[in-house]
Amino acid sequence: MDITTLVQAVQTLNAVDAFKAGLGAAQWQALAPYMARHNLRAGEMLIRQGDVDRSAYLIEQGNLQVFANGGVPGANRIAILRPGSLVGEPALFAEVPRQANVEAMTPGVVWGLNAHRLEELCARAPTLALQVLRAAGAVMATRLRINLERGLPSV
Repeated sequence: MDITTLVQAVQTLNAVDAFKAGLGAAQWQALAPYMARHNLRAGEMLIRQGDVDRSAYLIEQGNLQVFANGGVPGANRIAILRPGSLVGEPALFAEVPRQANVEAMTPGVVWGLNAHRLEELCARAPTLALQVLRAAGAVMATRLRINLERGLPSV
Protein backbone atom coordinates (compact mmCIF):
# COMPACT_ATOMS: atom_id res chain seq x y z
CA MET A 1 0.00 0.00 0.00
CA ASP A 2 1.61 3.26 -1.10
CA ILE A 3 0.91 6.01 1.40
CA THR A 4 3.67 8.37 0.24
CA THR A 5 1.26 11.12 -0.87
CA LEU A 6 -0.68 10.89 2.40
CA VAL A 7 2.50 11.12 4.47
CA GLN A 8 3.66 14.17 2.51
CA ALA A 9 0.28 15.85 2.98
CA VAL A 10 0.27 15.19 6.73
CA GLN A 11 3.86 16.32 7.20
CA THR A 12 3.46 19.55 5.22
CA LEU A 13 0.08 20.70 6.57
CA ASN A 14 0.61 23.95 8.41
CA ALA A 15 -2.52 24.31 10.51
CA VAL A 16 -3.13 24.85 14.21
CA ASP A 17 -5.12 21.59 14.33
CA ALA A 18 -2.64 19.51 12.30
CA PHE A 19 -2.14 15.79 13.04
CA LYS A 20 1.37 15.84 14.51
CA ALA A 21 2.15 12.25 15.38
CA GLY A 22 5.85 12.58 14.53
CA LEU A 23 5.88 9.23 12.74
CA GLY A 24 8.89 8.13 10.75
CA ALA A 25 8.74 6.30 7.42
CA ALA A 26 8.85 2.85 9.04
CA GLN A 27 6.03 3.79 11.42
CA TRP A 28 3.84 5.06 8.58
CA GLN A 29 4.47 1.79 6.73
CA ALA A 30 3.49 -0.15 9.86
CA LEU A 31 0.30 1.93 10.21
CA ALA A 32 -0.75 1.64 6.55
CA PRO A 33 -2.20 -1.90 6.69
CA TYR A 34 -4.59 -0.80 9.45
CA MET A 35 -6.07 1.96 7.29
CA ALA A 36 -8.42 1.73 4.31
CA ARG A 37 -8.07 4.00 1.28
CA HIS A 38 -11.29 5.61 -0.05
CA ASN A 39 -11.82 7.66 -3.21
CA LEU A 40 -14.38 10.44 -2.87
CA ARG A 41 -16.40 12.20 -5.56
CA ALA A 42 -17.17 15.89 -5.29
CA GLY A 43 -20.36 16.24 -3.25
CA GLU A 44 -20.01 12.83 -1.58
CA MET A 45 -20.73 12.71 2.15
CA LEU A 46 -17.97 11.11 4.19
CA ILE A 47 -19.59 11.67 7.59
CA ARG A 48 -23.26 12.37 8.33
CA GLN A 49 -24.39 14.30 11.38
CA GLY A 50 -26.13 12.00 13.86
CA ASP A 51 -24.60 8.77 12.55
CA VAL A 52 -22.66 6.58 14.94
CA ASP A 53 -19.63 5.05 13.30
CA ARG A 54 -16.15 4.54 14.67
CA SER A 55 -13.87 5.81 11.87
CA ALA A 56 -11.51 8.75 11.56
CA TYR A 57 -9.93 9.83 8.28
CA LEU A 58 -6.70 11.42 7.10
CA ILE A 59 -7.08 13.43 3.90
CA GLU A 60 -4.58 12.58 1.17
CA GLN A 61 -6.10 14.65 -1.64
CA GLY A 62 -8.99 17.06 -2.05
CA ASN A 63 -10.84 19.48 0.19
CA LEU A 64 -13.66 18.63 2.57
CA GLN A 65 -16.18 20.94 4.17
CA VAL A 66 -17.52 20.42 7.67
CA PHE A 67 -21.01 21.77 8.33
CA ALA A 68 -23.89 21.27 10.74
CA ASN A 69 -27.56 20.80 9.92
CA GLY A 70 -29.95 23.47 11.14
CA GLY A 71 -29.20 26.99 12.20
CA VAL A 72 -29.22 30.17 10.16
CA PRO A 73 -28.72 29.56 6.41
CA GLY A 74 -25.13 30.20 5.41
CA ALA A 75 -23.88 30.07 8.99
CA ASN A 76 -23.58 26.31 9.30
CA ARG A 77 -20.10 25.80 7.78
CA ILE A 78 -17.62 24.93 10.50
CA ALA A 79 -14.42 24.37 8.54
CA ILE A 80 -12.77 23.53 5.26
CA LEU A 81 -10.19 20.78 5.60
CA ARG A 82 -7.21 20.38 3.29
CA PRO A 83 -4.90 17.46 2.49
CA GLY A 84 -3.08 16.28 5.59
CA SER A 85 -6.00 17.01 7.93
CA LEU A 86 -7.57 14.49 10.28
CA VAL A 87 -11.36 14.40 10.47
CA GLY A 88 -13.78 12.40 12.63
CA GLU A 89 -11.24 11.86 15.40
CA PRO A 90 -13.79 11.68 18.29
CA ALA A 91 -14.90 8.30 16.85
CA LEU A 92 -11.54 6.81 17.83
CA PHE A 93 -12.27 7.52 21.47
CA ALA A 94 -15.99 6.91 21.97
CA GLU A 95 -19.12 5.62 20.29
CA VAL A 96 -20.95 8.93 20.01
CA PRO A 97 -23.18 10.47 17.33
CA ARG A 98 -21.42 12.64 14.78
CA GLN A 99 -21.83 16.33 15.54
CA ALA A 100 -21.52 17.55 11.94
CA ASN A 101 -21.45 16.51 8.29
CA VAL A 102 -18.28 16.16 6.24
CA GLU A 103 -18.63 16.49 2.46
CA ALA A 104 -16.07 16.33 -0.33
CA MET A 105 -15.89 19.72 -2.05
CA THR A 106 -13.60 18.27 -4.72
CA PRO A 107 -12.71 14.74 -5.75
CA GLY A 108 -10.32 13.34 -3.20
CA VAL A 109 -8.74 10.47 -1.34
CA VAL A 110 -8.97 9.72 2.38
CA TRP A 111 -7.50 6.98 4.53
CA GLY A 112 -9.81 5.64 7.23
CA LEU A 113 -8.89 4.08 10.54
CA ASN A 114 -11.77 2.46 12.39
CA ALA A 115 -11.91 1.57 16.07
CA HIS A 116 -11.68 -2.17 15.42
CA ARG A 117 -8.45 -1.79 13.42
CA LEU A 118 -7.14 0.66 16.04
CA GLU A 119 -7.69 -1.99 18.73
CA GLU A 120 -5.69 -4.45 16.62
CA LEU A 121 -2.93 -1.86 16.28
CA CYS A 122 -2.97 -1.36 20.06
CA ALA A 123 -2.46 -5.09 20.58
CA ARG A 124 0.27 -5.52 17.96
CA ALA A 125 2.14 -2.19 18.08
CA PRO A 126 1.18 -0.39 21.30
CA THR A 127 3.84 2.32 21.04
CA LEU A 128 2.71 3.26 17.53
CA ALA A 129 -0.95 3.17 18.60
CA LEU A 130 -0.17 5.48 21.52
CA GLN A 131 1.48 7.99 19.18
CA VAL A 132 -1.55 7.92 16.86
CA LEU A 133 -3.99 8.31 19.76
CA ARG A 134 -2.05 11.16 21.34
CA ALA A 135 -1.91 13.03 18.03
CA ALA A 136 -5.63 12.43 17.39
CA GLY A 137 -6.42 13.55 20.93
CA ALA A 138 -4.40 16.74 20.41
CA VAL A 139 -6.35 17.49 17.21
CA MET A 140 -9.63 16.88 19.04
CA ALA A 141 -8.64 19.08 21.99
CA THR A 142 -7.50 21.91 19.72
CA ARG A 143 -10.70 21.80 17.67
CA LEU A 144 -12.86 21.63 20.78
CA ARG A 145 -11.20 24.76 22.14
CA ILE A 146 -11.54 26.60 18.81
CA ASN A 147 -15.16 25.54 18.32
CA LEU A 148 -16.13 26.45 21.88
CA GLU A 149 -14.63 29.90 21.34
CA ARG A 150 -16.67 30.22 18.12
CA GLY A 151 -19.82 28.61 19.56
CA LEU A 152 -19.72 25.74 17.02
CA PRO A 153 -20.06 21.95 17.34
CA SER A 154 -17.04 19.69 16.93
CA VAL A 155 -16.93 16.88 14.38
